[in-house]
Amino acid sequence: MVTVKMLKPYYIKADDNYVRVILAYQYFAVFINNKVYQFVPIESKEIRINRRTKKVENLGARFAFQKGKDIIYMAMSELISLPDFLVQLHSIADPYYLNKEIKSEPDYESEAIIDELEQLNMKRLIDKALDDRDYEAFQSLVKLL
Repeated sequence: MVTVKMLKPYYIKADDNYVRVILAYQYFAVFINNKVYQFVPIESKEIRINRRTKKVENLGARFAFQKGKDIIYMAMSELISLPDFLVQLHSIADPYYLNKEIKSEPDYESEAIIDELEQLNMKRLIDKALDDRDYEAFQSLVKLL
């Protein structure tokens, strides 16, 4: 059984189309048969994710994991079949994805505060128009109340 112990990017590089998660020693480890294997950058060292579709693009990449002298290779296609790998990977890449849906839940408390501030500001402008004896400004502001 294979599970991800730790997945941290060495650094993240984003361009117009892809998020590239670059891996290095001690930043990626997996449990394989209850033994911890550390990532070693022998072959692939990058995970390439499409920023629009949020899918891993380099499925043919092979990653090496080492414990002592024992080295195990895993293809990206094997890694993405691990749910905990995908969860951690998407949480890392999430800030770089495009076309995020903006949740527009109405914030009634904020709207009420803004309405109250606008009313107070309107009253101050009316007071200023009265102080300046500006009858036209006074009439136009009173209509807005």
